[in-house]
Amino acid sequence: MKKNRLSGAFIALAATILLFSCNDSNDDNIVGGGNVVQSDAEALALVNGAYGPYQTLSSTFTSLIETPTDGTISYLGDEDGDAPKASRIEIDYTNTYPVKTFNALYQSIGIVNDAIEKVNASDAVSESTKRLATARAKFLRGLFYSYLVQLFGEIPLSLQTDVVVKERSSIDDVYTQIVKDLTEAEADLPEYDSNPVVPSKGAANSLLSRVYLAWGHNPLTQAQVEAIANSKTDPVPSVDNGKLTKAIEYADKVINSGRYSLLSNFSDLFGLANESRTPEHIFTIQHEGDGIDAQGNHQYHCAFTFPFKVEKETHIQPSHIFEFWPDSDPRKEFSITTKLANPEEDNKVYEYLPPVTLPRYGKGIDRSYYNSVNITILNNDVDRIEIRYAEVLLNKAEALFFLGRTSEALTLINQIRERAYGSHFEHGGRLTTLTANDLYNEWEFEFVYEQKQWLNFTRWKTLIKSIQRVQDFEHFDESYSTVGNIGRDGSTVNAFFVRVHKHLRAKYENVTGKHYRFPIPTGTQGEDLGIVPQNPGY
Repeated sequence: MKKNRLSGAFIALAATILLFSCNDSNDDNIVGGGNVVQSDAEALALVNGAYGPYQTLSSTFTSLIETPTDGTISYLGDEDGDAPKASRIEIDYTNTYPVKTFNALYQSIGIVNDAIEKVNASDAVSESTKRLATARAKFLRGLFYSYLVQLFGEIPLSLQTDVVVKERSSIDDVYTQIVKDLTEAEADLPEYDSNPVVPSKGAANSLLSRVYLAWGHNPLTQAQVEAIANSKTDPVPSVDNGKLTKAIEYADKVINSGRYSLLSNFSDLFGLANESRTPEHIFTIQHEGDGIDAQGNHQYHCAFTFPFKVEKETHIQPSHIFEFWPDSDPRKEFSITTKLANPEEDNKVYEYLPPVTLPRYGKGIDRSYYNSVNITILNNDVDRIEIRYAEVLLNKAEALFFLGRTSEALTLINQIRERAYGSHFEHGGRLTTLTANDLYNEWEFEFVYEQKQWLNFTRWKTLIKSIQRVQDFEHFDESYSTVGNIGRDGSTVNAFFVRVHKHLRAKYENVTGKHYRFPIPTGTQGEDLGIVPQNPGY
C-alpha cells in the first residue's frame, strides 16, 4: 500500500538515526551529506535528510502539545514517567519531550544549513536545482523555527554551520527570519505538487499565514513571562493589526490559487488509505513505519494502544467526554469515539464510556480500510498532517475576527461547519453570530488531536483559564479520589478514574504563567546546552 515518495538517499540517512518507542529520546547527532555534492540528485537528497530528526516529532508533538491541555491525559508508562508528568503539567528541563523536541529541531536545522552551503558551493549542481534545493531547505528551516519560537520563546538563531550560536534572539528577530526564509522559499518552489509531502508555494503561503497569525497575537517576551510566572491569571491579550492583515494576505494566496479545497467528508482526512490526500492536505510528513523511518508516526498507536480491551487505559486519550461539544456535530463521534465495532469479532460493538473508561481519540483509530482498526496501530506508517486547507480557512477567520471583521470571519467558519454537518447544516450547523468562544471552539472541534491545542491557548493568552476548565469535568470531583468510593455519578470508582482524577487535579493546581513556554532543555545526553537565561520559573 505504501510507496517511497522521497529520495532513497533520505531513507538511507534516516536509517542512521536510532529507532524509538513512544517515549524514547533521540541520542544521535545527524550531520548531512559528504564534503562535496556531486549531482542534482545528491543535492535534493541532502535537503531531504532534514526530515529525519523532524520525523521523530510526529509522535512527540502529541505528548508536548496535546497532553498538558485540559482535554487530554497520557497514561504512557508509570505515573512517575515523563509522559504522565507532561499530562499533569510537571515538565522540567530534563523531561523527554522538550529535550527531544528542542534537540531534534536543531538537528534538522543543522542539516538544512549544511545542505544550503554545500549545494550552493558545488559546481556539479545545476542552477535550477540549486534554487529548488535551497527553497526546500529554507521552507523547512522556517517550519522548524516556527515551532521552536512558539514552544520555547527567545531561541538561538543558527543560520550557518561554522558558527556556534548560544545567544537567544528576540521573538521579533526569530519571526523576521522565519518570514524571510518562507518568502524566499515561496519564490522558487513549484506552484503546486499533487504529492503534499513535497513543499510547494501553497505550503509556503499556508505556513506564512500560520506564522503571521501567531506573530500577530504579540507573543510574550521573556520579561513578560517573568512577570506572570507564578500567576494563576492569564496576561491581557493584544494584537498587531498589520501582522494579522498579512496572515489574511497569505491565506488568500492559498484560497485564490484554486488548488485546494475541503474534502466532502471529514472522515476521509484520516487513516492510512487517506494519507497525504489532496486537495485538502497541503503539506504532510511522510512515514513508512518503524524500522524504515527515523521513527514511525505513533499518533495512531498511542490513541488506540489496546484496541478492544475497554478497561485498559490507552497511552493518550481524552480526559472527559467533551460535554460542551454538541452531539449534533458529526465530527464529535468520529473524533471522540465512544463505541466501535471489531471486525475480528463479527463487528461486535464495544463502548468506551464511564463508569468503565473514557472515550478514545477517534482520529487516532484508522477506519480507512478493512480491519485497519487492528492493523494500523502495529505499523506506525501513516503520514502526519502538518497543514491542511481547513487550517488556512481558520487562520484567515481568526485574523478577520480580531480585526473586527466578524461577518467575514463567520462566513469562513460556516464553510468549515457546512462540511462537518452536511445535510444538517441548515438545522443546527450554521452559526448566525460569532463570538470569541465560538471561534475557539471551532479550532477544537475541527482539529482536536491534531497537535494544535497548546499553541492555540498560548496564542490566544487563554492558557490558564482553558486548563482550569478541568474543574467542571465530572471526574475532577473529590468522590473519584479513591478506589471503591461511590462517585458523584453513583458508580463504584475504579483505578482508572482515580488516575483521571489525579491528572485533572494536578492540571488545575500546577498551571501558572510560566507555562506560556516550555523550559530550555538539556541536550540528548543530559548535558547543559549553555543557553541562558533559562525560561522563567524552571
